[in-house]
Order: sequence, then C-alpha cells, then structure tokens
Amino acid sequence: MATKLVLDDLGIDPERYQVEWVSSAEAPQFAEIVRNFIGKIRELGPNPCRPVQASAA
Repeated sequence: MATKLVLDDLGIDPERYQVEWVSSAEAPQFAEIVRNFIGKIRELGPNPCRPVQASAA
C-alpha cells in the first residue's frame, strides 16, 4: 500500500497505520478491530515522532 511506503520513508512505523472496511451494520466487528488495533499500538509504545511534553509540576 502506498501510504505505508510513504510512512516508512518519513520514518514512521507503518504498523501504526491500518485501514479496515466495515459496514455500519457490523458494530461488533468494528469494536473488535478497534480493540485489536489499540492493543497493537500499545505494544509499539509511544510514537517516536511525537515530541515529549513536559509534565506539569
């Protein structure tokens, strides 16, 4: 997929991107896809391209 190639060229892990087609009548399937993707992102850890924000003191 072209988007993953562009992300890779930008230094962003292509695993942080996912496209799924789900009908509005498939709410349980949509929820499962989102849960799985959230788990995948959590395993990958913080986005290395995102600047670290200072914590409030």
